[in-house]
Amino acid sequence: MSDRITISVNKGVADVRLVRADKMNALDDAMFSRLISAAEEINANKEIRCVVLSGEGRAFCAGLDMGNFAKMAEGKRSENSVAGGGLAARTHGIANRAQQAVWGWRTLRVPVIAAVHGVALGGGFQVALGADIRIVHPDTKMSILEVKWGLVPDMSSTAIMRRLVRDDVIRELTYTGRIFTGTEAKEMGFVTHLSETPYEDAMNLAQLIAEKSPSAVQTAKQLYNRIADGSDADALMAESELQETLMGSKNQIEAVMAGLQKRVGDFID
Repeated sequence: MSDRITISVNKGVADVRLVRADKMNALDDAMFSRLISAAEEINANKEIRCVVLSGEGRAFCAGLDMGNFAKMAEGKRSENSVAGGGLAARTHGIANRAQQAVWGWRTLRVPVIAAVHGVALGGGFQVALGADIRIVHPDTKMSILEVKWGLVPDMSSTAIMRRLVRDDVIRELTYTGRIFTGTEAKEMGFVTHLSETPYEDAMNLAQLIAEKSPSAVQTAKQLYNRIADGSDADALMAESELQETLMGSKNQIEAVMAGLQKRVGDFID
């Protein structure tokens, strides 16, 4: 499966690339497995402080591999639907296998920045949504494409999209499957930043994040994931509880000292 995704680490930043360029990084069963295992590998590496997720070649990810659709036309099911007793089986915490290929990045210990170009269609669009931040080329073609194949989005994107974009916009895009550009996606709320050089800008941002206290950054991600569906009271309590884990810690003291001395912090992972 190493031919699907590569990981290289430099100065705390993991450069994660979908490398099935001849298929525009389409999602076959091996790619699903590698998306899951790559996230697990990064979670276990405490030297990693931030991730840039990108696709080699002409596209970020063209969506589900056409071979999977051929199987569907023959009445066969993919490994995602049969593993563990069907899609309703929770094989990875609250998620099934297909959902974990996206949700694993959403719940990753460290921030994830998706650098998106070319196309991000269907499942590829959902993979991009798993990132904390999306930097996208203005001309990128994007779509909630599942309706074209008689399906609905089912890789955890419904849990993410509703926190980014108005409900009526999501419904229109889902019902029609129409293709929209990165520029349109920014106006809707799917995209964090537009860039003519998304990969380079994502790497620069990742390096900036990696220079900050990893304890603070990772706790901040915990905080925002934890309060996403909670009440105001839940959010305020989460702030208090997580802040107490940081105050007086070695990295928090170092952050203060680095700020006062106007230098880059020397943090521990």
